[in-house]
Amino acid sequence: MRFYRQGLYRQCGLAGSHIVAWTAEFAVRVFSFAIMAMVLYCSPVSNLRRPFLSDRYFFITVRLLPRRTKLMEADFRLLTRASNRARALHPFDLTAWVLLPDHWHCMVVPRSPATISQVMKCLKQSSMTGINQRRGTEGELWQPRFFDRAVRTVKEYHEKVEYIHLNPVRAGLVVHPQDWRWSSFLEYAGIPPDEQRQRRALIIDRVRIPTDPRTRL
Repeated sequence: MRFYRQGLYRQCGLAGSHIVAWTAEFAVRVFSFAIMAMVLYCSPVSNLRRPFLSDRYFFITVRLLPRRTKLMEADFRLLTRASNRARALHPFDLTAWVLLPDHWHCMVVPRSPATISQVMKCLKQSSMTGINQRRGTEGELWQPRFFDRAVRTVKEYHEKVEYIHLNPVRAGLVVHPQDWRWSSFLEYAGIPPDEQRQRRALIIDRVRIPTDPRTRL
């Protein structure tokens, strides 16, 4: 199923510069197709051995350590707050995201002079501290390495965002991507902020996050 090709996001209001939607206590910046063209390499950059670490779109995957208890609703909230704190120290744009019990994905654009390494180190450290405090635990929370891929084309960007939004469906957590509260799917579907809050309130009442540590995503 290809949501973009079927026009599921055509009502998202992306004509013109960009919109900023507030969701799960932090801002998600959804860019227009014209702005998205900036992800294309210019020829001098493509010849560099080392890619730029700022002002680029990065597809990120962070995984929970296997020995740690799966994330719950309260942990997701702390993770979003950690995103706000990290952004204050190392500015970045967040254009798509999904949080799941044992990992999360996002599309991040670090703003110079911030680099993707600085952003992710700060975000992981801040969220680890907050979640450990809430749980009364200590020690590392996330796997030491995180997966990052610099997005090179508009097509690749769309494919990664589609992958992000379909993750809860592939994991068997929900039937439809709009049924998972902790993602940016509703922003891309063009749902107004007030209606997003109402929908998320209904979603949390009917979708239960698995807590069995044997559950695999």
